[in-house]
Amino acid sequence: MKQRIFSGIQPSGNLHIGNYLGAIKNWVKLQEQYDSIFCVVDMHAITVPQNPEELKKKTLEVAKIYLASGIDPEKCSLFIQSHVQEHAELMWILNTLAKIPELERMTQFKDKAGKPDKSGIDAGLMNYPILMAADILLYDTQLVPVGKDQLQHIEITRTLANRFNKRFGDTFIVPEPYITKEGANIMGLDDPTKKMSKSAKSDYNYIALNDSEEDVRRKIKKAVTDSGSEVVYNEDKPALMNLINIYSLLSDESAKEIEKKYEGKGYAEFKNDLADVIITFLKPFQEKMKEYSDEKILKILRDGVEKVRPIAKNKLDEVKKKIGFVL
Repeated sequence: MKQRIFSGIQPSGNLHIGNYLGAIKNWVKLQEQYDSIFCVVDMHAITVPQNPEELKKKTLEVAKIYLASGIDPEKCSLFIQSHVQEHAELMWILNTLAKIPELERMTQFKDKAGKPDKSGIDAGLMNYPILMAADILLYDTQLVPVGKDQLQHIEITRTLANRFNKRFGDTFIVPEPYITKEGANIMGLDDPTKKMSKSAKSDYNYIALNDSEEDVRRKIKKAVTDSGSEVVYNEDKPALMNLINIYSLLSDESAKEIEKKYEGKGYAEFKNDLADVIITFLKPFQEKMKEYSDEKILKILRDGVEKVRPIAKNKLDEVKKKIGFVL
């Protein structure tokens, strides 16, 4: 039997080429090799305030992006997180095993909570990793495709699985992270020391998957570069390395080939060509997105629920029996 993987993206902010190159592009390959479950994690999104109409729109948009990228509902299960109530039920049970100091140590919580005074922070933000653990453990997931910045969340998932198994007997598979080097770190166009972020304050941080040709050229023109003018790929030029990585991953040309291509040429010509490469990728991608009406997307997502619900229900029933709930 194929090993099972689970992953998902929040329907908040603007999905960008970093999300595609760092995650979704790899999922397309993984669905050929693994029993794959992909989710639009709308419950995670509401850990920060969301406009209800915008949340609905973004939830369907993320699903369209999945499909336009090559995620095939015939080869995997694709659904909306909140459509499977077992996620919330298992999260509550796992809440009783998690320790507050463990949650307060989570880097993502510390970054978002900000100041030492946490009086304005809701409990959902702190409990985010527990919901993520429920997502993963509910399906007997063996491998979780994640970036390095998500490893801490996988560790707490493993901790909760082991803690439950020790107390109630073998119930959960303890998952392993699955990290691919390709596209693992696409950095911000305005700051090559931080990952490209769909929640960035400035839209000059990212190239959104729904950006127009004009948007792309404007953003790439303003993208940060390093001192000098030579197009070279080395760690002394992190901004340029990032731009070359994007060029390489979208064009299938190696960094060395790109270096050679721009010998004796400056940043302006390189940036102009990089914008062309991105636009060449985005145009057909955006056309594919337009092929999916909201009604068509909802049908695919609801079919996905029917595929995963038996797995989720069986696992939650097993958990309830182990802890002494009357079924």
